Amino acid sequence: QIKTEETDGYNAVQVGYDEKRESLLTKPELGHLKKNGCPPMRHLAEFKLNAIPEGLEVGAALDPTEMFQVGDKVDVAGKTVGKGFAGAIKKYGFKRGLMSHGSKSHREHGTTGPGSTPGRVFPGTKHPGQMGDKRAKVKKLEVVQVESDMIVVKGSIPGKPGNLLTVTKAKGK
Repeated sequence: QIKTEETDGYNAVQVGYDEKRESLLTKPELGHLKKNGCPPMRHLAEFKLNAIPEGLEVGAALDPTEMFQVGDKVDVAGKTVGKGFAGAIKKYGFKRGLMSHGSKSHREHGTTGPGSTPGRVFPGTKHPGQMGDKRAKVKKLEVVQVESDMIVVKGSIPGKPGNLLTVTKAKGK
């Protein structure tokens, strides 16, 4: 789908990836794709643009060689590797307590905040919990090679091999 300033108030392109059978889609998703004459897609993402490129049509395949050149700076976003439930030492690098016999706080996180006033734990306090499995963006990676089916960047990217990533032109300088 192509969204324009006149119809939607902003310029954007909706991109689909990886065809799948119709029975795996919800009826609203299927109706949205059929209305635009597109096959059922597993992943849909919208990318805002300053201006819609000329010659871009609904259902057209995107070619990375036209969008990126060697030496360009790009932002790569994706889901990081999940590491499960982690304690404060592993998750935030907190120091551990004494390991000697008299100590009662070996690997605990310490205080959770003030006492009876305010009588609660402040939001955002660093506590044990799920580590990883979050969307992260690595900014300003350099494009080394561009082919019709892949983009090679210099540096580390989030997630495991085979993860779905979004590659966009780097914002800023």
